[in-house]
Amino acid sequence: MAVIKDPLRGLARPAPTASDAQIAAALAARPTGDWAVLTGAGMSTDSGIPDYRGPGAPPRSPMTGQTFRSGQAARSRYWARSFLGWPRIRAAQPNAAHRALARLSPHGTITQNVDGLHETAGSDPVIDLHGRLDRVICLQCGELFSRDWLQGELDALNPGFRAGLSISPEEIETAPDGDVALEETAGFAVPPCPVCGGILKPDVVFFGESVPAERAEAATCLAAGAHGLVVLGSSLAVLSGLRFVRSAAREGRPVVIVTDGPTRGDALAAHRSTSRVADFLAAWEAAVAP
Repeated sequence: MAVIKDPLRGLARPAPTASDAQIAAALAARPTGDWAVLTGAGMSTDSGIPDYRGPGAPPRSPMTGQTFRSGQAARSRYWARSFLGWPRIRAAQPNAAHRALARLSPHGTITQNVDGLHETAGSDPVIDLHGRLDRVICLQCGELFSRDWLQGELDALNPGFRAGLSISPEEIETAPDGDVALEETAGFAVPPCPVCGGILKPDVVFFGESVPAERAEAATCLAAGAHGLVVLGSSLAVLSGLRFVRSAAREGRPVVIVTDGPTRGDALAAHRSTSRVADFLAAWEAAVAP
């Protein structure tokens, strides 16, 4: 599995430009519907879903699209690990930040997360830029299936897999994409597409893949239709998110970034907070309260 180079290496944690109350007051000077929101993994850490790049996050080598397509062994390895990680992702519930953002009802939310928690919390509209883990797609015919359906199929095809592990599934660390750190995956059976016999893949954008053009265009239109952009819990390490910040700054639309560590967009931000996302959103709610 490929090692992903960290584009944040060497970047220092920035100082906040003002207090959360002051930044929230600047946001509240306009209706919340004037602001588009871009969210990243830091939005879901309080729901028990870890962050790839947050403080204390271990180095990771996530699955790439090229590796997944390279052969059955790579796909078996991915699905075996996902088989163990999916129940934890499925059980995750929206946290205070998700609920606060839904109540604020901004112009729209573009999320880099694949957990579906914004929709569960009631946010609308939401564009799942990188897809959703609760769906599976056939690479041949394009048919979509429920991840829960596939979990049942994997369970039936691999009886005793959990029991045969050298460590308990509860001790295995889960990644934001539902992957887990596990090497005991040899021989794990994966069903073909029940429609055409093709290869099944999670309906998410792997590292090295491009966001589908139609989805990217919808996100671009959503962001461009707002007065400004608020980034919550994203390091902007990947271009699919960073480009919204660059576009807003280029067009003179203000950018607010809220996340603990450094981001690739810090130099473009009109306001910068290093607070927890939930704490900042509480300040924004307080600022707009009548």
